[in-house]
Amino acid sequence: MKTLNRLTASSAIAATLILGACADMNSPAYPNAGTAYPQQSTSSYTQYGVVQTITLVPQNSTSTPIGAGTIAGAVVGGILGHQVGSGSGNTAATVLGAAGGAYAGHELEKRNQTQQGSVYQLTIRLNNGSYQTLTQSSHNDIRVGDSVRIDNGVAQRY
Repeated sequence: MKTLNRLTASSAIAATLILGACADMNSPAYPNAGTAYPQQSTSSYTQYGVVQTITLVPQNSTSTPIGAGTIAGAVVGGILGHQVGSGSGNTAATVLGAAGGAYAGHELEKRNQTQQGSVYQLTIRLNNGSYQTLTQSSHNDIRVGDSVRIDNGVAQRY
């Protein structure tokens, strides 16, 4: 009977790890798809232009439903739950511990992501007629229509 309980607990942990491996952890934070303006790479020289739009964007706009916090929480919760009771109570405690740990790990991960805040995305029409989109942590008192200088990917009023 004890072997069956260990097998059940091991299967639950293995299933949690396998599901966690299916998560897309490498999705970009700011996909360029759907942008109406041609993109230009950030250059190391100074450029000048006029601000067309300023948008406040959540910093982690693409969060995955299952992340490292969820997986780690499930494993730790399953291990701790397995220490409780014996027989079918042990199996139930292991499964509940894994579920509770996964929930707690997911909530901690979400809280950490929302504390990182938002960033400003500025679309600037350069003097040569092309457009450049910059992402920076503050807008430095820049408004739409202001003339800006771009030094190493950072826009500043001039």
